[in-house]
Amino acid sequence: MTSTSPLPHYDALLTLAIPVALEEDVLDFLMLHPQWARGFTIVDAEGMGRGATLLTTMEKVQGRCRRKLVLIAGIDSELRQLLDALGAEIRNPDVAWWITALGGFGRLQ
Repeated sequence: MTSTSPLPHYDALLTLAIPVALEEDVLDFLMLHPQWARGFTIVDAEGMGRGATLLTTMEKVQGRCRRKLVLIAGIDSELRQLLDALGAEIRNPDVAWWITALGGFGRLQ
């Protein structure tokens, strides 16, 4: 069975790079705001470089920190509203974000 409802015209991809410790707080926030995040993907990642906050001994030895990437396809203006609201809720300089143009979005049907 295929859905007949048209897909939204997503034009941007928001990526949040968050500390593992904030995962549940960020995911709870996103679940409470489906108007901005209709769906999202979570990926394990590691952060390296001058912006990486190394907390554990192992992270300090390896030179990288455990992170989660949260990927949200959406409409640019709505994703920016999401960022404003999330920033007001969770103030943490260890959360990095970027928005990239999305050339297309769809489902294989």
